[in-house]
Amino acid sequence: MFKPRPLPANHKPFASLPVRLITVGRGSEQMAVHVSGPLLDRLPVVCLAGYHRNMADWGEFVRLGAQALRDAHPFILIDFKGRGRSSNRAQMGSYSSLNDASDVIEIMRALAVDRALFVGQGYGGQVLMALAAQKPGLIAGSVLLDAGPVSDPRALVRLRETQKDLSGVRGEASLKPMLRRMVAADYPGSPDTVLEALALRTHFVDPKGRLQPLFDRHLIKLLEPFDLDDILVAQWQLFDALGSAPLMVMRTQLTQQLRRETFDEMLRRRRDAEGYIIENQGSPALLESVEDVQPIADFIRQVAGAKKAA
Repeated sequence: MFKPRPLPANHKPFASLPVRLITVGRGSEQMAVHVSGPLLDRLPVVCLAGYHRNMADWGEFVRLGAQALRDAHPFILIDFKGRGRSSNRAQMGSYSSLNDASDVIEIMRALAVDRALFVGQGYGGQVLMALAAQKPGLIAGSVLLDAGPVSDPRALVRLRETQKDLSGVRGEASLKPMLRRMVAADYPGSPDTVLEALALRTHFVDPKGRLQPLFDRHLIKLLEPFDLDDILVAQWQLFDALGSAPLMVMRTQLTQQLRRETFDEMLRRRRDAEGYIIENQGSPALLESVEDVQPIADFIRQVAGAKKAA
């Protein structure tokens, strides 16, 4: 039986991101969608977040991106099932990038969007590649950020162990210092307020002082089989599915999700793709500065310009 996840009534990271819930698949399964700006006939930018993360990671990106693009493009943010304000999947075994890609296609159909530019971060980029394999005509352009056809098991193991450590923590006095320590190495020099805000996009503290995840706990259980020395099968055929549209490949300097050699090989295979490295950050990218958002905005403008010329 479908069991909803508890959600805080007023979660600060969601304050500027109102959503509508769209039923996708089973009647009990709904997905949260935020649309910023009128769709009309303009090319929308669809943002897909990481494995256990949600649309809160894109809040500043949307604000800065809209400024850089002078509101010429609407933004669509989607929480995959089991994340953020979307409902859990009824069956744990149904969580997969292929199913999430099919869900995104249904969301686009519900919004009457027949073509969009997609930005996928981490797992969101893997969903984007699966989407390209299923419906390439939907993609006007792609941005892969810390995402590629080869997953790094270190990132999966780290995520699993981090969530285990967090599960027993109670009280904000103990919680906040622990959250800061866990992410500090990925964002050297960032103030404590930034580190805390980043961590609390995926969790909240309930009235009893317990840390609650803003994602289905089954997602972490699915990571149990992975070990640090695993060699995961490369999915270059999915990366190649993006070949029909312009591509930008981005990597944060300190990420464990996308190895540098994989990033370089992606650019070698797609010599027409643009490449960019975000310095002194890990995953997820903060995307809270004009310097890091501008390259994506320029790419969006370039793709939109080519679409108009055609």
